Amino acid sequence: MTHRAWWLVLLNFLIPGSAQVLAGNRRLGRIGLGATLSLWALAVVGLALFVFLRSAFITIVTFDIVLWIVQGLMLAYAVLWLVLTMDTFRLVRLVKAAPGARVWIAAATVVLLAVSTGGATVGAYYAGVTRGTLSSIFGGGAVEPPVDGRYNILLLGGDAGPDRDGLRPDTIRVMSIDAETGAATTIGLPRDMRHTPFSADSPMAALYPDGFQSCDVSACKLNSIYTEAELRHQDLYPDAVAEGSTAGIEAMKEAAEGVTGLTIQYYVLIDMEGFANLIDALGGVEVTVEERLPIGGDENLDNVDGWIEPGTQILDGYHAQWYARSRHSTSDWDRMARQNTLIEAIVTQFTPGNVLTKFEAIADAGAKIVKTDIPQGMLSYFVDLATKTREQPIESVELTPPTVDPDDPDFAAIRELIAADLAPEADGTTDGG
Repeated sequence: MTHRAWWLVLLNFLIPGSAQVLAGNRRLGRIGLGATLSLWALAVVGLALFVFLRSAFITIVTFDIVLWIVQGLMLAYAVLWLVLTMDTFRLVRLVKAAPGARVWIAAATVVLLAVSTGGATVGAYYAGVTRGTLSSIFGGGAVEPPVDGRYNILLLGGDAGPDRDGLRPDTIRVMSIDAETGAATTIGLPRDMRHTPFSADSPMAALYPDGFQSCDVSACKLNSIYTEAELRHQDLYPDAVAEGSTAGIEAMKEAAEGVTGLTIQYYVLIDMEGFANLIDALGGVEVTVEERLPIGGDENLDNVDGWIEPGTQILDGYHAQWYARSRHSTSDWDRMARQNTLIEAIVTQFTPGNVLTKFEAIADAGAKIVKTDIPQGMLSYFVDLATKTREQPIESVELTPPTVDPDDPDFAAIRELIAADLAPEADGTTDGG
């Protein structure tokens, strides 16, 4: 009876339902065996899609309804495995096993039950986390086609600090990505740029036909457009919230279009206040610090809380945040360059292995700090595109001195510069500005 007991316990774990088919309630066994074979079939199909049609796999598993189904199935399997294991334990007839084996058989049953039901429960939990994270981050914007073969995404990073009236974007970049090859160029727009024009169809262009000047906030700079639209012009963008955006973001998209001459399809907003949490979730980020940078303090370097020393190092979230923020010992243009370096470093370290091993922490941090109007249905496409982008150098165009005078920019020259930099991408070259 001892050998029989071990066989039943192992069969229940390896092929749930088989123990009942062989030695117990065959109806229950057929239900369990059918569920097991169905699960195996789904796993094989999923693995095949992941290996050979990864885009289709990501499309399927990022649909909200699919994640609901996965979560429900995992919980149902957990309950079924619990029922099958309890029934198997009854079939084992522990009292007829050898006395020395009884404790081990019982312990093995409990451990294998924990593995099977625990695995299903964890799977259900992660499906729920994924669904919640995707719903929190991705908006309800329309699926936009590429323009001139490119997707142009506005990247905004800012703080909603205690000394500010809401969030103000300090980091303003446009990521222009070739829709086929993934070749990418980032364009850095200085937050202090003045006389910013808007795209021709922008409602802000009607208010400021000669560019953003004589404005309705304290400073008529590029990043002040966000503040003014949020505080004064919500009525100009009545559909923004429903489409996963805000009046401030839409105005910034139109300003970026006016400056660069590009059509901006989507935006990604990063709240830098929580940025440190994402980097900590990734296990830090490796960057090369070119010069000593103060943490905190003022323009006279008084009340500095510490320093980031030069050299290649792995920065935790707190120090990476100050690497991007620090401004009193360097210029705004240096700070923009550091922000670009940090973005590239994070993209490089966002590997599938890194994400899978730290999934919950990354999902939690991402849901709190990232917002976009990219439709959830386009996630698989952009994941594929990002994979191609990671395999190539990211070009950079900085609209800073001496190339551009932010106080008196020549916007026609800026658009020509950007057009010239992006044009070679169509020919397969990687020359950048």
